[in-house]
Amino acid sequence: MTTDTGAHPRIRSYVLRAGRVGSGQARALAEIGPQFMLPYQPGLRDFDAAFGRSAPRILEIGFGMGEGLAEIAAAHPENDYLGVEVHTPGVGALLKQLGERGLTNVRVIQHDAVEVLTRMLAPASLAGIHIFFPDPWHKKRHHKRRLIQPPLVSLLASRLQPGGYIHLATDWQDYAGQMLAVLGAEPLLANTVADYAPRPDTRPLTKFERRGLRLGHGVWDLVFRRA
Repeated sequence: MTTDTGAHPRIRSYVLRAGRVGSGQARALAEIGPQFMLPYQPGLRDFDAAFGRSAPRILEIGFGMGEGLAEIAAAHPENDYLGVEVHTPGVGALLKQLGERGLTNVRVIQHDAVEVLTRMLAPASLAGIHIFFPDPWHKKRHHKRRLIQPPLVSLLASRLQPGGYIHLATDWQDYAGQMLAVLGAEPLLANTVADYAPRPDTRPLTKFERRGLRLGHGVWDLVFRRA
């Protein structure tokens, strides 16, 4: 992810891949996209107007193909969910699910998440932030590309309301350790448990996670709150 602000160094944690957009995804982008997609703008957005109401707002960064975000939004109609993703097939897949499920409490921004956080979201405006299974960049020489770094965590914490939460999950143990250290060093945040949290019921299992668990792979959840 990138930003050109002086307060937060340039971060690039993703690679744009030329994924194939299926016919159903393309149809959803064309037909449903105008209703649920918000254009990036370098200025604060009136999200109450965008959602048509005032409700607790939760940001998900990097929602992949959108299954989890759609399931969470369906289970919690009292909340509004803002999904940020750069990959077009994933955006199309989520829009398709929104149409099929008849969900109205999700909006999507296809843009760099750091720029969205920095320019579109006001301080203390979010009730929660979800980042589930970000790219682990597992080779040691690539660890600097990992999303969860002190500058970004400081930015995330600044956008949370007092009492708001940040929920991270990863299936890479060394990345979990880095996440724990970085979040633990952020003065605005406090861990809700001693170290790693049990998976909250609000985070649904993905098919890949279920397969990994069957193979004995670990998953680590972290839930911190803003004081």
